[in-house]
Amino acid sequence: MAAEIIDGKAIAARVRARLAGDVTTLGARGIRPGLAVVLAGDNPASQVYVRNKTAACAEIGVRTFDHRLPSTVSQGALMELIDRLNRDPEVDGILVQLPLPDGIDARQVLLAIDPAKDVDGFHPENLGRLLMGQPRFVACTPLGVMRLLAESGTPLAGADAVVIGRSNIVGKPMAALLITADATVTVCHSRSRDLPECVRRADVVVAAVGRAQMVKGDWIKPGATVIDVGMNRGADGKLVGDVDYAAAAARARAITPVPGGVGPMTIAMLLSNTLASAASRAG
Repeated sequence: MAAEIIDGKAIAARVRARLAGDVTTLGARGIRPGLAVVLAGDNPASQVYVRNKTAACAEIGVRTFDHRLPSTVSQGALMELIDRLNRDPEVDGILVQLPLPDGIDARQVLLAIDPAKDVDGFHPENLGRLLMGQPRFVACTPLGVMRLLAESGTPLAGADAVVIGRSNIVGKPMAALLITADATVTVCHSRSRDLPECVRRADVVVAAVGRAQMVKGDWIKPGATVIDVGMNRGADGKLVGDVDYAAAAARARAITPVPGGVGPMTIAMLLSNTLASAASRAG
């Protein structure tokens, strides 16, 4: 039986429609959500991501304040910009598009963002709050994955879940969210022993390792739900995920495509976090 395709585009569209209504409600209270977008350098992929995010903001009525900086921007100048945005009452959220140009300490930049405006959910304070079960802003990709799991009817309580990848942006917060949902979680990475066997035991697989089609179809437990966070270029130049999609879909109960799976949900959750920040800051 072919796997159910978890349509991230359709789910994200429903989320955006609800958020557009929330923007209208906030507007009636005199609250106009605003997102500052900082793009440094000329990375083509980053330019595409920023364009998609600003378009999504415009679609639901969120204001964006674009700050385009040259690749030669200094650490000091970028830190001064972050300080100004932290103090700007019109700005509810700050998004610094990664990666930053060579010579910029991205960790220091992210640390400089006011945690109450960290709608990406990358600040250590927000990661710590998540681990303590008191989340403010959750990293957008893991939050979107949780929505996809819910929409696909995937039971998590008591399920064996494997997260492949241990980044601060996806892997670690993803594991925390799954633990909170009462799943039994294994975090795997490049040094994990016998990765295929770990995956074969999993009811839920979240692949976020950044290696094209690394997860093979015969690793997937029949009936598992597979969420592919990866976004890679195949040998033919086409976008592919971290999972061998066709082979995995033959065994899985449900699976996300690439593109059209997790990506749209990441943007939808960024919008959701921005609206939550605006409402919170307005009391």
